[in-house]
Amino acid sequence: MTQPPPPDQTPRHLPRRSGAWNAARNPGAPEQGATPRVEQIRITTPDLARRAALAVLQKRMVFGLFGFLLIFSILAGRLIDVSVINPTHPDEAAIAAELPRTTILLPPPARAEITDRNGVILAVSLPGAALYANPKQIGDPGEVARQITAVIPTLDPGWLESRLADRKRDFVYLDRELTAEQELAVNQLGIPGVYFENIEHRHYPEGDLAAHILGGVTPDQRGIAGVEQYFNKSLTADPETPLRLSIDIGVEGIVRQETEQAMTDYAGVGACGIVISARTGRVLAMASLPDYSAGSLGTASADERFNRCVSGDYEPGSVFKLMTLSMALNSGMIHYWDRFDTTHPLHVGRFTVTDFEPAHIWMTVPHILEVSSNIGASRIATILGPEIQRTWLKKLGFFGKPPIQLPEAQPAMYHPKSDWKLLTTMTVSFGNGIAMSPLQLISAVVPVVNGGVYYPPSLDDQGPPPAGVRVMRAQTSLIMRKMMRNVVVAPQGTGVYARVPGYLVGGKTGTAQVVGPNGRYMKHLNNASFMAAFPMTDPRYVVYVLVLQPHATKKMLPFCHGFTTGGYVAAPAVANIIARIGPMLGIMPLSGDKLAAAEAQLSIPIDPGPPPGRSALGPGRLFPPGASKYAYMLAGQKPPAVTDEAAHDAALARTEMWQPLGATAETISAPSAPIIGGAVSHQTMNANSPFTHAGG
Repeated sequence: MTQPPPPDQTPRHLPRRSGAWNAARNPGAPEQGATPRVEQIRITTPDLARRAALAVLQKRMVFGLFGFLLIFSILAGRLIDVSVINPTHPDEAAIAAELPRTTILLPPPARAEITDRNGVILAVSLPGAALYANPKQIGDPGEVARQITAVIPTLDPGWLESRLADRKRDFVYLDRELTAEQELAVNQLGIPGVYFENIEHRHYPEGDLAAHILGGVTPDQRGIAGVEQYFNKSLTADPETPLRLSIDIGVEGIVRQETEQAMTDYAGVGACGIVISARTGRVLAMASLPDYSAGSLGTASADERFNRCVSGDYEPGSVFKLMTLSMALNSGMIHYWDRFDTTHPLHVGRFTVTDFEPAHIWMTVPHILEVSSNIGASRIATILGPEIQRTWLKKLGFFGKPPIQLPEAQPAMYHPKSDWKLLTTMTVSFGNGIAMSPLQLISAVVPVVNGGVYYPPSLDDQGPPPAGVRVMRAQTSLIMRKMMRNVVVAPQGTGVYARVPGYLVGGKTGTAQVVGPNGRYMKHLNNASFMAAFPMTDPRYVVYVLVLQPHATKKMLPFCHGFTTGGYVAAPAVANIIARIGPMLGIMPLSGDKLAAAEAQLSIPIDPGPPPGRSALGPGRLFPPGASKYAYMLAGQKPPAVTDEAAHDAALARTEMWQPLGATAETISAPSAPIIGGAVSHQTMNANSPFTHAGG
């Protein structure tokens, strides 16, 4: 290969011009009129080598591009296949294995929940913290106490300082009821020697509702009152299984509200209200006032902690006539058409038995209950005598402790057998001279209205209903229901203010004297109560309200006219309770023909005559065969020399009736047939008559 000419050499075939023109032209421009020169391209060996390398590189890039396109096409096709055409479902086990393990689950509680019968939580244990300290690690107890009380104002600084200054101990509790906010605030102080302990707190979401039933626990979660104490072992042995009570917290709230309203209106010192099932004996509501918040048992006063429903023994007053009359009718010695002398007070020694409103007539049994005649009840009780009376009361649980799941339950107070003479027989017949808890009283009324079956009162809603025991004839219960209905609907009935439109309410008033500290009755003080059941055609529930020592306040004076009897004080509260809980419990009011038919089914003559072929007690025939000697003594007559023991023993045998029903409770309903000997032609009570009396 030839060597190229120098770059600035003029081509040989071009003529040279004058130097002046060449000097004026731009370098590299052709001469004027000359043919443009041709560039000489010089290719060297390195250039060829570089070109060869570039050609190889270009081929490789083309092959690489096709390779990548092929790979990406395969991947795209595979991705479309597994995600769209043939998607692969994830393995649940593999996913579960990949989930992160956490430790935020709360540990199981050490104490089981308590719920009402509908599952509403009444008591629950939740994790919390307790504040404690090691006094040996505390530098300045006074300063530490000041810092802690700044964030926990409820602690006493002096007490706290003394605890922190106790160098003999290395562990002292400072607060076992820390809230989450207080725990955070104390933790931020960063005080050496002050620590937290993980504990459980017992919480009661409903506050003061059912407080006396629930009771409470100690700081270390041990039950010390109510069902918390009674069921303490089972609550801690099986903390995963809630304890379900028979309480209906909705009914409980209504009973407490209405009972408290009556107590407040009449400035009473206390009150209680109970609702119990007439078919099982299970308690739906039980409110004792004043009460406390269940979570604050330790700071409640003794008066607030006192459960008046089961711990207080009170004379029942005229409500106890339900016991006297049901006992008399069930014995067979007394019939509802018998008449008794209530024309004058009864005098026994220095004591006198009178009526609230004396009628000065001979009264039948329905009339005695309607106007609440103490004289009539005394006449009846003395005919039966103390043996039958004591047997009846013992059978219905008045001589023992009520079988309720509350440690606070107390037995009744009554005279010993040796002192149960004429006067005691008389006074007990109308509720004086004997005292029992409201729960004992309402439990004994259950068989009076439900067809004659006694059920022990219970707060436990777990398992089958308790088995009942027949303690009286169904016919006796039917007559009692009709007479109790008269107390509410009759013009002269003492319970007229317990009427509830559409509901067939029956009941009995009670007004009892108050026994003072010296054992004597206090003047111008009484306890007012009302016992009711509904609906009386087929009783489902029994309701009882007791107001202790009510007063005729300025607010209530226009209504009660200065009286503080059960008819004025407690009956309206019971009516309000029934009106509110009836629909809640599935009992709707009746109207029209249904109401009229039910009223007719419950009607009973106020002054019935004996059925054909039967005779009645009354003027000229005061006593039946087997009557007690006390009846003759009360009438001022000499007892017969020979007593009809057979008649007395037959009556005692009927009084002792005790027939277990087995595991399945009877279905109780009112017979549609009229009561034996009922004379429908006699005067009956008019439910629409105006209110004229509310004593008792």
